[in-house]
Amino acid sequence: MHSEQDNRPALPALAIVVPTFNEHGNVAELVRRLHRTLGELDWEVVFVDDDSPDGTSAVVRNLACRDRRVRCVQRLGRRGLSSACIEGVLATCAPLIAIMDADLQHDESLLMAMWSAFAEPGLDVVIGSRYVEGGGVGEWAVSRQLASRLATRLGHLIVPDRLQDPMSGFFMMRREAFEQSLPHLSAVGFKILLDLFASSRRELRFIELPYTFRPRLAGESKLDEQVAWEYFMLLADKLVGRWIPVRFVAFGLIGLLGVGVHFAALFAAHRLLGWDFVPSQAVATLLAMAGNYTVNNLITYRDRRRRGWAWWSGLLSFGLVCSVGAIANVGVASHQFERDGRWVWAALAGILVGAVWNYAVTAFYTWGSRTRPSTASA
Repeated sequence: MHSEQDNRPALPALAIVVPTFNEHGNVAELVRRLHRTLGELDWEVVFVDDDSPDGTSAVVRNLACRDRRVRCVQRLGRRGLSSACIEGVLATCAPLIAIMDADLQHDESLLMAMWSAFAEPGLDVVIGSRYVEGGGVGEWAVSRQLASRLATRLGHLIVPDRLQDPMSGFFMMRREAFEQSLPHLSAVGFKILLDLFASSRRELRFIELPYTFRPRLAGESKLDEQVAWEYFMLLADKLVGRWIPVRFVAFGLIGLLGVGVHFAALFAAHRLLGWDFVPSQAVATLLAMAGNYTVNNLITYRDRRRRGWAWWSGLLSFGLVCSVGAIANVGVASHQFERDGRWVWAALAGILVGAVWNYAVTAFYTWGSRTRPSTASA
């Protein structure tokens, strides 16, 4: 007599996690190529879609209706490649996990070689590498090659030098190795492999297999200035994040830019236009506050970005919080000045208290989590 467990479908031996955003023209072709490459191996592909406006999730669900190997996890209200990869891994029970992009720039034919490499006991990660002998970057412009090399050098601040392509987004990993890094991941930006190596509490055993980076099949590249900023935020988080939250660092740097905006607006209104000081100061304060809010919304809290009417309510809450922060700034600075008479230290104390207040309270009230749960379809 067979138990109920005997009738369960076989668990996948390999899961390919593919984060997507506006990739509706690529997913069907990627699935076709995975079938051709992996054949009869027990595998599944988990697309994690950040609610693409081009209907990528609908395309994936249509594929899943006809192919049990295809699954879709649709995330609502948030974005980010690294966090999407994490949710994709958590959505599968496969013992081996591959991460790759949907744009077909990663050579799917390397997957079987990656799979075979795990016959070696104790191996944690197999990386598709552009920078070992036999690999290459294909048709990249010289400027992009230089930028990639610079990013790789910076990455070696937090991962071993012998890892030649820490920027790779194409790799396969044992589930237990991923899970032991999971509690310490920053989940910032696009470089999940770098994050995994920097977050692991033990040295990961790895090998790198060469492949040549291919041109995108359809759609548009996601590379922009935001990607570079998030990469620097990841590096900062791994270097100083144990002492100072990386968002606070970004919040503070943007605050310094706001000081420049304030004085520029004050100079223009008071000295160039001849306005009285009080209205000039008021306008400068409002412009600096709105500028700080806008840039923080675009960069510091990109994953929680407010849009539409929510942008305006966020601006209001940001202004109210920062007004209280300004009062705290003046109060602490005045108290400190009365104690020892050193105006520089008093001013710095006020600025620090105001900055911490503004960061902590706006993180909760202005950019607090308002996301709905993800929806998943098998």
